[in-house]
Amino acid sequence: MAVYTEISDADLAAFLADYDIGEVVACKGIAEGVENSNFLLSTTVGTYILTIYEKRVRSEDLPYFLNLMEHLAARGVRCPTPIRGTDGETLHELNGKPAAIVSFLQGLCVKRVQPHHCRSLGGALARMHLAGQDFPMYRPNDLSVDGWPALLDAVGERADEVAPGLYAELRDELAELQSAWPRGLPEGVIHADLFPDNVFFRGDEVSGFIDFYFACNDLFAYDLAVCLNAWCFEPDDAFNATKARALLSAYGEVRPFQPGEVEALPVLARGSALRFLLTRLYDWLNHPPDAYVAPKDPREYIHKLRFHRGVRGPGAYGVT
Repeated sequence: MAVYTEISDADLAAFLADYDIGEVVACKGIAEGVENSNFLLSTTVGTYILTIYEKRVRSEDLPYFLNLMEHLAARGVRCPTPIRGTDGETLHELNGKPAAIVSFLQGLCVKRVQPHHCRSLGGALARMHLAGQDFPMYRPNDLSVDGWPALLDAVGERADEVAPGLYAELRDELAELQSAWPRGLPEGVIHADLFPDNVFFRGDEVSGFIDFYFACNDLFAYDLAVCLNAWCFEPDDAFNATKARALLSAYGEVRPFQPGEVEALPVLARGSALRFLLTRLYDWLNHPPDAYVAPKDPREYIHKLRFHRGVRGPGAYGVT
């Protein structure tokens, strides 16, 4: 989250006239994140998050994201719930850009991930996957294997500015993954970006998921592969199999793995690492000097990609 679009008191008052959520008490910009402009909105009725969607989020995808959050919340998944205006719509316009208000989710992001956090995450993710099975809308994962060639082309040989020989390494990696990518595994709605800053905890238990703006339809096991990369590496880049075992075993207790899913994890984890490496490389190499938010260092995902490439089977993740 960040603030790219400022709003005046008059613009905010006009926007909120289309909602029945009381009068404004305070509206403060939220600095974290990279995609949209976000504000903590307090009114005489309650606390909300106001989001103005910036150019990196396609307006045609917004109904999918907002309807999905509403669908999941109605089925007991803890996530922000879109607030409908007096016209019955969740999506409106503010300062010429799409905007929406969602409920405020209680909880904190963990700073030091422990195995019990991974265990709680695994169960919560499985429940989200099950709850989304009857969601009627469909959105392909534009940042999966079919979309990576365009990302690699956009980075090109400038990848070598980050690490010598990286472009050739990524080109070979992409070719291998295109050949080995699993097909026909169970799929449905996935979050696709479930990093620790998108998961709230109260105590040791997950209190909810936020930031569904990469959500899409893809392999359930790919969502777990994203979590392996985001939650199971230590600050020194060492992989923690205890955390991985906690994540995967808790997931399987809620939604039992189907044939082929566990076996596909090494390839899917490589793919997830490549996806985040490519997007981070692009942002790193094309970072405007006056941008609000500093880009994330892509070199973290070079180490992760190489680790998964050396994995011989799911046993490296603590499962068989």
